[in-house]
Amino acid sequence: MTQPLVSIITVNYNGVALTKEMLRSLQHVQYPHVEIIVVDNGSKEDPSPLLNEFPGIRLVRSQDNLGFAGGNNLGIAEAKGKYLLFLNNDTEVRADFLEPLVEAFEKDPGIGVASPKILYYQSEDKKTIQYAGSTGINPYTTRGAKIGSFERDHGQYDEVRQTALGHGAAMMIPMEVIKKVGLMPDIYFLYYEEHDWFEMIKRAGFRILYVGLSVVYHKESMTVGANSPLRIYYMTRGRLLFTRRNTQGLQWLSSLLFFLLFSFPKNVLSYLIKGEFNLLRAFVGGCIWHLKHHSVNQTPQLSLIEGQKPAVVNSSVHELKYLR
Repeated sequence: MTQPLVSIITVNYNGVALTKEMLRSLQHVQYPHVEIIVVDNGSKEDPSPLLNEFPGIRLVRSQDNLGFAGGNNLGIAEAKGKYLLFLNNDTEVRADFLEPLVEAFEKDPGIGVASPKILYYQSEDKKTIQYAGSTGINPYTTRGAKIGSFERDHGQYDEVRQTALGHGAAMMIPMEVIKKVGLMPDIYFLYYEEHDWFEMIKRAGFRILYVGLSVVYHKESMTVGANSPLRIYYMTRGRLLFTRRNTQGLQWLSSLLFFLLFSFPKNVLSYLIKGEFNLLRAFVGGCIWHLKHHSVNQTPQLSLIEGQKPAVVNSSVHELKYLR
């Protein structure tokens, strides 16, 4: 069987030490045809030490922080592989993790996304499951659920099967699928963008696969922080944005009412009671964004992966006032 080139794309933002750990784990990968692209997303920290230790990687530097989607889209512009693996820089991999993913795509051209089993790196013996597939996002509550979450891994999910959603920490997508559906929607900046991308891919007629024979370890929330204002702002903003872009009619109305009548007052009251006023500002700021932005259906132009790299624009700078 031919072994097509796989482009591994990761985004670094002021996390050189973390990215180095990920790159060291990739040095042990057994799959022979790999290129590694590191996108530095406007870091204040100098990323050049990555090249000193890993001279074989390609380092792409953005002057501004383009967010998760924007950074990965720059990586797509540099990729030459048949398959693109988007891998968080807070992950480490098993040496044999790529073969099952590639094999799944080579067997079935109807697959648009494949994600491996993801285990919590910091759990005991690295045996606690974070992701073994997904039941999808409820269109009314905009809440999703992962299969196997927090279960001890005993090999009970070592199968290959269709699933509702991949996982943004590790997801493989063929270049031809990206050319057909478009780039990752960078309007999100952070959170929910991969879920929106999955919906775009499914609407184009492709399926999403969970590949339990491939394993990645994830150091959850190492970059943003488990309950930071940044996370609260973009999670709130992204949740509403996903609803606006992916629901309509009764589903859209039900989701909006659920948020207004339940989620909004519940979160506001919780932050007030706990005295977490910085998180309250971030939450309200994520809601206010939608009052100022009436058009949310734009997607990045495919010219980015045809070699015409547009000027770098950070459209989210003005939003940072909510995070102080």
